[in-house]
Formats: sequence, structure tokens, C-alpha cells
Amino acid sequence: MRLIIIAGMPGAGKEEFLSATRRLGLPFLRMGDLVREFHSKRDPADGALSVGAFASAERDRHGFDIWAKRAMERMGGDVFVVDGCRSRDEVRAYQSLTDDVVVVAIHSSPETRYERLVKRGRDDAPANPSEFEARDAREIGWGLAETIVLADVMLVNEGSLEEFWERSGEVAGALRG
Repeated sequence: MRLIIIAGMPGAGKEEFLSATRRLGLPFLRMGDLVREFHSKRDPADGALSVGAFASAERDRHGFDIWAKRAMERMGGDVFVVDGCRSRDEVRAYQSLTDDVVVVAIHSSPETRYERLVKRGRDDAPANPSEFEARDAREIGWGLAETIVLADVMLVNEGSLEEFWERSGEVAGALRG
């Protein structure tokens, strides 16, 4: 099995790259969806925890690779895509499943990412720059920066959406094999 692992800071464009892999018909899992699923079924003792705080608490309780281990239970096929890898511990967990792991990092500047997150208006959108910086610090604390730096493929997403879709399609097609 080939695993294509997508990593990037919030708002960098991971979902847009995932769209390219979906157009190729590749099965996928969003780690954020997995975290939200477990958060919705959390123990009452964790009732007040936000999704991000719950994800951190689970890493503290079960190890930094817990979300990868939970994700691996749902994988299958010749090629599988995982969106939202947050640490080298998770990458190593995936490598225990297969030697064929490719990490794709999506990078955008903080200014671009902040603008995108605010514009998209999801529940987890930052209310202000301080909240944005705190979220970045939390994700970097999980090991995301190291995962991005050590990625096999780096895509910079600072141009138009159409340009990024085109480049993403090229890269996803080449990785599919």
C-alpha cells in the first residue's frame, strides 16, 4: 500500500490538495474528521474540552501517534490518502504499516493562512490574530513544523486557487503511480 500523507498549517490548502486526490478516485481519511468523531463521543470528564484541547489530551494520554493508530484501522487499498498529519510520530506510525509513505507538505504564509481561515468562516476560525497565533503554536508543539520541513514533496500555495488546483492535480497524479 502507498500512503500519501498531507501535512500543513491550518489554512495552507490541505483540503484543496485532497480535492485533487479525490478527483483521481483515491480513498482518503481526514484526521480532523477522526478527531471530531472521537470528540463527539468523549468521556464526560472531557466535556469542556474543545476539539483541539481534546486532541492534545488524547496525545498526552495515549502517545503522540494515537491519531495515526486510530486512522490506520480504517485504511485499505493500493493507495490511500491521509489529510492532516501533525507529527513525525504519526509519520513513523504510518511507516510501520507500509514502507511506501510519501509526505506532501502544503505551505502558505501566516498572512495568507489567516485571511483564508477568517474568510472561510468555520466554527474554528480565529477570532483575532492572537487566537490564530495560539493555534499555530499548539500545532507546532505537536510536531507539525518538523513534519513539514522533512516532507518528501513541498507545495507552496500563494498563487491563485486555479494555479494550486493545477499543480496539486499534477503532483497527486504522479504520486498515485
